[in-house]
Amino acid sequence: MFLLKLLARNAFRHRLRTLLTILGITVAILAFGLLQTVVSAWYAGVNASSATRLITRNAVSLVFSLPIAYQERIRRIEGVSSVSYANWFGGVYITEKNFFPSFAIEPQSYLALYPEFVLEPEQKRAFISDRKGCVVGQKLASRFGWKIGDIIPLKGTIFPGNWEFVVRGIYTGAEKSTDESQFFFHWAYLNETLKKTIPRRADQTGIYLIGLKNPQSAAEVSLAVDSAFKNSLAETLTETEKAFQLSFVSMTEAIVVAIRIVSFVVIIIIMVVVANTMAMTARERIGEYAIFKAMGFRWYHVAGMIFGESLFISVTGGIVGILLTFPVARKFGDVMDQFFPIFQVESSTLYMDLSFCLIVGLVAGMFPAWRTVNIRIADGLRRVG
Repeated sequence: MFLLKLLARNAFRHRLRTLLTILGITVAILAFGLLQTVVSAWYAGVNASSATRLITRNAVSLVFSLPIAYQERIRRIEGVSSVSYANWFGGVYITEKNFFPSFAIEPQSYLALYPEFVLEPEQKRAFISDRKGCVVGQKLASRFGWKIGDIIPLKGTIFPGNWEFVVRGIYTGAEKSTDESQFFFHWAYLNETLKKTIPRRADQTGIYLIGLKNPQSAAEVSLAVDSAFKNSLAETLTETEKAFQLSFVSMTEAIVVAIRIVSFVVIIIIMVVVANTMAMTARERIGEYAIFKAMGFRWYHVAGMIFGESLFISVTGGIVGILLTFPVARKFGDVMDQFFPIFQVESSTLYMDLSFCLIVGLVAGMFPAWRTVNIRIADGLRRVG
């Protein structure tokens, strides 16, 4: 406690300089934490992927659909425990600004494959029994003020027309990483409407979702599924759910890399700022350090004071920055909810923040400490007074 008090007093001998340096570190750590959280949010779907699920899509492109008749053939493949299917709907609520992920699904098999979507049993039964029913995430329901029984009109984009759904359930996430901003409705309702309006697009689905008996058999099952439909009119590409999600992230990989680079550049810049502060401090106190050495203090005592002060400044700024990261990230996540449905500060980000605080403090104190330790006592004493 005495040592901490001594370091604090030394650090605040030039209050304005120290406060500005701490402020700079705070802003840098805050910026680094936010940028890293943006990267984490970008990979949220990848991190939430299950090892027990495979995704099968058209081998040409995700834009092309697959016949619904493939379901039974996939179900009979060795290693498959269950099969479901889904279509990306792409509807908007009232205006284009109110966009959110919407899917046409087969309710029973889909919900069984995704236990992370927690739904009350009564709501689940109501959803399954109502062909025009839908299930929405808690976050999405809160965003628009929806409640059970509300009629939700969506304007179709991929499937033109005005569609109406009745909210039969509001799901919550079993984990913090579960996306609670999605909208699900019956594939059968979509298909029945297409049979009347666009028959050529009926009896088709966008992707198949495959549950595995053993996660270790993912490669074998994927190969077996694709082999079953080789040389057909709609060949398939089967991959793990994580690989499927990564394919979307890879489209914007350059942006993610740029964000990562900027976050580390921020840390390097603040390292230079702190190093400059400590160099100025050591230069001003060179006479004091010479007196300490003349009194018998060893080199490690002097170096310890410099490194201690540097670490005190950097860690203080870092802690303030970390504490501010949570409310700022929460506010940022609310504003950018449409693009980042999962925006949470990861524990790995906090560990990196603390590590960089220590690194900045140590690196910033290295040159001043080396210069002070190696200066001769006589040269240092000439600066006294």
